Amino acid sequence: MSAIFRREFRAFFTNPIGYVVLAVIYAFSGLYFFSYNLAAGYADLSNGVFSMLFLITLLAVPFLTMRLFSEDKKQKTDQALLTAPTGLTGIVLGKFFAALLLYIIGISITLVYAIIIALQTTPDWLVIFGNYLGILLLGGLIISIGLFISTLTESQIIAALGTLAISLLLMSIDMIPSLLNNAAWITTAVEFLSVSTRYASFTSGLIQYDDIIFFATFQALFLFLTVRVLDRKRWS
Repeated sequence: MSAIFRREFRAFFTNPIGYVVLAVIYAFSGLYFFSYNLAAGYADLSNGVFSMLFLITLLAVPFLTMRLFSEDKKQKTDQALLTAPTGLTGIVLGKFFAALLLYIIGISITLVYAIIIALQTTPDWLVIFGNYLGILLLGGLIISIGLFISTLTESQIIAALGTLAISLLLMSIDMIPSLLNNAAWITTAVEFLSVSTRYASFTSGLIQYDDIIFFATFQALFLFLTVRVLDRKRWS
């Protein structure tokens, strides 16, 4: 797994995608921090920087993950990868953690903003930590979705758009009950599966174990599906 991790992490910086994603995160977060927190004098990072990071995560992460398996398929190197001594689980986890580390590097800029605010006033650290944990878990979920979609096509654009579509679908699942006359069992199911509702709990500083387990479980599910797709390809 470590060899795959190092290879994929380096690959983010041998082509523009890693630099572009980091530049987008830093540029927009810096703009929001300056205009909302420094210029306007607000100490709350939730409605400015983290709201922007939520949108950037939805839009940018699919393009971060689009090449992870699609590129191997396009260059016909996927069979060599599948027959490597590393197990399929190690391959998937290596790629997942490489993308996750790059994402963490990007969103860690918020910790710098929090320290700057702390020099001027006393911020609500629980809310800041909740927002950071929430955006980290959301990013991990979208990365795992992107990995799965990337195994299904050799087109990087299709992989990115597919990941974006599924991510948006998960975030908008709350609208389903109103479209189906608010059936009780549907409402209950949607409340349990609602990614946006669970994410909103983190943004208010409410950190609950079931929300963390929810995100971790869905990440594990998509990673498992990725391994299954690769295993089928190995023997096909």
